[in-house]
Amino acid sequence: MKTIKIVLYALCTILLVACDLDKYPVDKINPDTFFESEKDLNLYVMSFYEMLPEGEDIYKTDGELSDYFATSASPDLFINGNYTALDASGWDWEDLYNVNYFLARSDNPEILETVRNHYIGIARFFRAWFYYNKVKKFGDVPWYDKTMQNDDPDLYKGRDSREVVMNKVLEDLNFACTHIYETKDNTASTINRWVALAFKSRVCLFEGTFRKYHPEFDLENTVNDWLREAKEAAGEVMEKGGYSLNKAGSTPYRDLFTNEKPITTEVMLADNYSGTMARYNDANWVWTTSSTWVRPGLTRKFINTFLRKDGRRFTDQPDYNEIEFTDEVQERDARLAQIIRTPSYKLNGKLTAPDLGHTKTGYHVIKFTQDDNTNMAQAKNTNTIPVIRYAEVLLNYAEAARELGEFTSQDWKNTIGVLRGRAGITNTAEPASADTYLQEYYFPSISDAVLLEIRRERGIEMVSEGLRFDDIRRWKEGHLMEDTWDGIYVKALDTEYDLNQDGQPDVCFVKKIPVQTKPGVVYYVLSASMRLTGENAGNIQVYPNVNKKFEEKKYLYPIPEDARLINPALGQNKGWEL
Repeated sequence: MKTIKIVLYALCTILLVACDLDKYPVDKINPDTFFESEKDLNLYVMSFYEMLPEGEDIYKTDGELSDYFATSASPDLFINGNYTALDASGWDWEDLYNVNYFLARSDNPEILETVRNHYIGIARFFRAWFYYNKVKKFGDVPWYDKTMQNDDPDLYKGRDSREVVMNKVLEDLNFACTHIYETKDNTASTINRWVALAFKSRVCLFEGTFRKYHPEFDLENTVNDWLREAKEAAGEVMEKGGYSLNKAGSTPYRDLFTNEKPITTEVMLADNYSGTMARYNDANWVWTTSSTWVRPGLTRKFINTFLRKDGRRFTDQPDYNEIEFTDEVQERDARLAQIIRTPSYKLNGKLTAPDLGHTKTGYHVIKFTQDDNTNMAQAKNTNTIPVIRYAEVLLNYAEAARELGEFTSQDWKNTIGVLRGRAGITNTAEPASADTYLQEYYFPSISDAVLLEIRRERGIEMVSEGLRFDDIRRWKEGHLMEDTWDGIYVKALDTEYDLNQDGQPDVCFVKKIPVQTKPGVVYYVLSASMRLTGENAGNIQVYPNVNKKFEEKKYLYPIPEDARLINPALGQNKGWEL
């Protein structure tokens, strides 16, 4: 996808994107002469790729909006009184105008119909992308499928219902999945039929489960329709798409996120970066520097969900929360050591401990970082960031099928089983009983043992890929956003710990810096932002005084007040009235 964006920079003098619903997106183009060839259509649809997220949008989203990251700053949305309709944003429509402008002018009969429909399909894919994100955020929104002029009364109409808009989204996706070419490219940077089907499975799973777990919207009678669409879309990719999980090398999971070229057997759509073209991401800077961003670290509560290598639950053993870091990471799901720094992690070829200056929990994320510290203080990464990958398709299929009551033992083997097999788990059988840890700490209303495991697997496999807050909202599990943040277990204060097992101590937790310090040891002084659950021992608690609150209204964002001043007919989402 970055390849597309690089090309777009060279084309910016040809294509100018709109600023509003009632402004031309193409000041340099004569619509009477431009849409005359396949080349013209292709040139125009390339502008739509700007709507896709960039790498940092993907890996930062969970760091800011999820339950399993402890951060130095909680979003205002979760701090009572800090976020109102006056702070809201995202009521922008430029991208929609750009798509609708193209659709209104892409019917030139001189262009072969199959060619036209391919590009129309891409445009409708992106309109679905646009509206899916709007509905997720705001619920009801106005539907526009035409280019608007500044005197059009529909500019000031009220919002259309979620049901109406999402039905239109489904129509767009169905057209896209029918008409877009199947052709794959070796950079995974263009939309093909399989990408459209994968995205359709994401959209329909979200909508089906949102309607199921949010009865207040009175849409339960359509739940199974959406879940079936999700299952069938994912199933078609699985059966005919020719994708598979990457299993090559010693770190097949992490390679998906650190390779400079996308592993296209699994990565379906990617954001590509290139040192040659001076296009970089900032993953190392974000995930390794203690002076930047929100210094995210995964929580102990989440790390506990990783199974043991033999398939047993880590939390089934007594005193599981009091196992020290170097012991708890042994003989676990292989993804754990590919997501965080464990004693085997090397930076520049040297065993490197977690940096508690960056992540106070001790669970230091490496999923997107290149193992070279030269980029730690600058945005110079050139690794590819997946936008959509096949593993998500498997998870979408599994969840939709289970929610429909149609999930078979073979389905388990083809989805959860193969994901766990890639992670080195030797016993990938279905669970014999519900995991009480997941029920107590995550999903108290879920008793289905298999569904709990599907949710566990989704949390682990897709960690920090920008989907967690969407999952929390659709499952109606907003209470998770109020959790306290816990970290590694500290057996005793004033005791040196060798976290990377190189024979030299790395850290020591103290109430005050000792007079005599040891070279190479970093001393962490307990404070209001880092304390233990016990007086002299316990799990680290990070920012325990931050009072996070998730009220019912926060499943939707408020309509920005400035938009309502222009168009009072928009109304306001419940609970967000000023």
